[in-house]
Amino acid sequence: MRGLTGEGSARTRGSIQAVSTASAVATALALFVSGCGAGGTGARDEGPAHADSVAGATAATPSASPSKTPDTVNAVRLVKDDPKVSPAVKRELKPCVADEYPVDVSYGNLTGGAADDVVVNVLTCGDAVGVGSYVYRERDGSYENVFKAEEPPVYAEIDRGDLVVTKQVYDKGDPVSSPSGENVITYRWASGRFSEKYRTHNDYGKVVGDSPSPVPSS
Repeated sequence: MRGLTGEGSARTRGSIQAVSTASAVATALALFVSGCGAGGTGARDEGPAHADSVAGATAATPSASPSKTPDTVNAVRLVKDDPKVSPAVKRELKPCVADEYPVDVSYGNLTGGAADDVVVNVLTCGDAVGVGSYVYRERDGSYENVFKAEEPPVYAEIDRGDLVVTKQVYDKGDPVSSPSGENVITYRWASGRFSEKYRTHNDYGKVVGDSPSPVPSS
């Protein structure tokens, strides 16, 4: 995200002898580049150019990226102090080993706020099944819960500015490790809340090798 700042200096080699026309052109070009790099109105090197910056003098639209990335938040404290989180999920939120909690945390721009939003997934210690997914939006220096899904197994992630929630589906008799399929739901922020935009269902089916292999006849 942060570009490198480059500075180049063109050096013109003087000579008391006559300068050819080609040499004069090269010197003029070198002085032009040097002036752009040194002056306050010249071009600044801030990394790869985007399409909108190359477009020219047309009015720039507001960037979809937030203006700042938040410091790392204490996701465990955020969830435990959140009155919208169910007591069942809070009971699952305990250290698995030493002080390591079963949470996945990601940052990204979902709501168009001044800072990145925080997505927190709470998992079980034993088999890492998602028991709760939450989105927190920065507001006036604190974070508010603007989305929750607590129907396990559930997992939320950021995909190109959208919130994508995956909910695994079990048929009767399915073990926890082998769901029959999944529902993938895409949410988009609009009018101060997340609204469902797309929903797909995937059946996992049987893995090759589940059925006994035929025995070749002699």
